[in-house]
Amino acid sequence: MPLQKRPTNVTVSEMELSRRRLLATTAGIGGFSLPSFLQMQSRASSDGGVARGKAKSCIILFCWGGMSHLDTLDLKPESPVEIRGEFSPIATAVPGIQIGEHLPKLARHTDKLAIIRSISHDDGFHGRGMYWNLTGHKPPRVANIAPMRDDWPSITAVISKFRSSPRGLPNAIRMPYPLVDNETLQAGEDGGWLGVKYDPIVLRPSSGTPYEGSSKTLGAEVLKLHDVDQERLATRRELLSSLQRTERPSNDYESFEHFQSLAKDILGGTALQNAYNFDHEDPKVRESYGTHIAGQSLLLARRMTEAGVAVVQVCCGPGDLGGGRDTWDTHGNNFNHLKNRLLPVFDHTASALLQDLSDRGTLDETLVVILTDFGRTPRINANAGRDHYPNVYSVAFAGGGIRGGQIYGSSDSNAAFPKSQPCAPPDIHATILHAMGIDPKAELRDMLNRPFPISDGQALPLT
Repeated sequence: MPLQKRPTNVTVSEMELSRRRLLATTAGIGGFSLPSFLQMQSRASSDGGVARGKAKSCIILFCWGGMSHLDTLDLKPESPVEIRGEFSPIATAVPGIQIGEHLPKLARHTDKLAIIRSISHDDGFHGRGMYWNLTGHKPPRVANIAPMRDDWPSITAVISKFRSSPRGLPNAIRMPYPLVDNETLQAGEDGGWLGVKYDPIVLRPSSGTPYEGSSKTLGAEVLKLHDVDQERLATRRELLSSLQRTERPSNDYESFEHFQSLAKDILGGTALQNAYNFDHEDPKVRESYGTHIAGQSLLLARRMTEAGVAVVQVCCGPGDLGGGRDTWDTHGNNFNHLKNRLLPVFDHTASALLQDLSDRGTLDETLVVILTDFGRTPRINANAGRDHYPNVYSVAFAGGGIRGGQIYGSSDSNAAFPKSQPCAPPDIHATILHAMGIDPKAELRDMLNRPFPISDGQALPLT
């Protein structure tokens, strides 16, 4: 990581630091100093109080493998057949907004969606595309990348730095497994230089079989509370030892103490157990999500955020859609794979989440973000597939104060390049932070006490 000149005045916006967190905050690894906090207070007073986002929590749906923008959120029906493909656009709940015909349920929720059609970056490898989208920063290495402590922290880690969960719950969660490409755990999902205490905990949902590659977590912390009897939970020591394992050396005192403390809090409380217990969930709601891992993961994500977890990332990728090893990486048989496997499950679960949050009156305080590695090539290949394509693709927001029923930006006639309002992953991250009431220009310190702004982007005007 390049050394940056330390600014004379370090400004930090962390509007909702409690008194307890303030007293516990110190300069050092990922920390703030008391002078920095007082400086933040002065800034907030002098500008009259910057308008903050409404979101209390965030659920990120990550479509691992690269969702085809041309077949989902940005169809081009006037393009030649070798570009537009087999799918047709359909009308939605918002006049003038069309999406793909195999997303009929999501089409009924476009009044809640802000669809971004002009995002791009410069890397067509899965791991590096994921790093771009989950950290908001350019990948630091040239090959597909395993995690290192000097990586940029993920958006889940950054949010958890500013938003702590109630005792007995992790600050950040990802499920149902870490992202693996070519048998290598990928960088960009953990706490990076913020430190191991900001690594999101990996949780598995209450049903379904995890992708077999998820056993190669290289020490990622995995909770499997769904297979534990309530009577045994209080005495279970496997959980404690599981939480103490990290990819760092065993003598890493910070890691040991953090996960030991978290495990004891979980064992001693009921918050996580209650969130895992679907017995009190309305059967109709549970059924609306579907019994596959994708649906159960999103339902658990909703329950976790409702319990107080600030951010949950759900991988909608290999192994979770319908219980098979489906992936959005559709190099061959793109259209059959999308319409028969990927899109029906994604349409079902994403729309169920939006409907459920809306029905419960919590959509306005829950930010939902749909991300992916990149898009797919405009021109269909010889295998009836589409290849990796980062030059333009689509993502979407809902809830959390985001104004639904809008399209931001556009791609050209072949969905090959941005045409209007181009943006990039740093802007998406700035938008997420803004919606969460976190200043995108707030500065954090790495393990060498060097200051870095959270985001290099600008929040998109979606509210």
